[in-house]
Amino acid sequence: MANASWGFTPTVPHLDRTRIFPSIAIFRSGFYSPDRISKRVSCATTANGADKLSPSESRSPRVVGKGCKLVGCGSCVPNLQVSNDDLSKIVDTNDEWISVRTGIRNRRVLTGKDRMTGLAIEAAKKALKMADVDPDDVDLVLLCTSTPDDLFGSAPQIQAGLGCKGNPLAFDITAACSGFILGLVSASCYIRGGGFRNVLVIGADALSRYVDWTDRGTCILFGDAAGAVLLQACESEEDGMFGFDLHSDGEGNRHLNASIKENETEDLFGTNGSIPGFPPKSSSYSYVQMNGKEVFKFACRVVPQSIELALQNAGLTRSSIDWLLLHQANQRILDGVATRLEIPTERVISNLANYGNTSAASIPLALDEAVRSGKIKSGETIATAGFGAGLTWGSAIIRWN
Repeated sequence: MANASWGFTPTVPHLDRTRIFPSIAIFRSGFYSPDRISKRVSCATTANGADKLSPSESRSPRVVGKGCKLVGCGSCVPNLQVSNDDLSKIVDTNDEWISVRTGIRNRRVLTGKDRMTGLAIEAAKKALKMADVDPDDVDLVLLCTSTPDDLFGSAPQIQAGLGCKGNPLAFDITAACSGFILGLVSASCYIRGGGFRNVLVIGADALSRYVDWTDRGTCILFGDAAGAVLLQACESEEDGMFGFDLHSDGEGNRHLNASIKENETEDLFGTNGSIPGFPPKSSSYSYVQMNGKEVFKFACRVVPQSIELALQNAGLTRSSIDWLLLHQANQRILDGVATRLEIPTERVISNLANYGNTSAASIPLALDEAVRSGKIKSGETIATAGFGAGLTWGSAIIRWN
């Protein structure tokens, strides 16, 4: 089970596995080796006049950033709303059964020619507008998704859709419901250690494509959405990324997955006495498979631990938390984690009832709604955590600027 954290690697509550720590500690000012010798890192990134360079030309490196802060957010959801009553017409369920067990009443679903990348582009545009940053000033686009429109990744299409003329790097991060947290941490590392200035982190998923709509155990849970934030380099006194904690445990994959499978069709070529099993059959991904009870127990156990470690790494206590913002999977999980951390209900952000589980999009979607409604205010501290398939989980202590 891998672990990553800022500042130091504290003793972690026993999780039935030998832990191996990385040899490089990550501090707010950049990367340091174990002997604490500072190593300055530079990289090729967007600079003034970058739009005049050909894609093959190098860009000018920047000085390593001292800190990073969240300066913009945005979100976008499909137009089609599917209620619990709508689902009751196609599976054996009803509004009360779903809402009592999950807290979900509605979800949004992509239809027709709508695409996940379209949602992501709109969410990113809103984040850039709030931050007052031009697309040409974006140095990196991180798309956190497990349902790209293209098997080879959709982040470059988002970069193109935004009209970023400087050809900034854009790539996908696949970690399901933990993806956005990994994106936040990755973005902060690029800023602190790589000299990047403006990094877009987008969480977007369209799990409706991989849901068996005849299985009431899973189809009631998921919806489609996109959310985005812009992280920007800043001076250390403005730093808004205080600490993080990340983990994974591949042995838990059996509890939540959407594995690849061979299509059950006849061989196109036959054997003809040639190499057995070649050419391979075409394949696709199965529907989402989930052991709900095990995932519920997993989340309620590891998320409070992870947030405690992130707070410890940040040098903060529970009393420092203004808001608890978790991946929106199940209202009972949100309530259980809040109880364990002794955070009052009125300090827990939840929009689960309106959108369901939107995977990597859930945290930035809820953040955007809370910011735009005036609930989350500038300077407030947020404890946020993602958890899900992989199994993966992680948390970050951030400040909204």
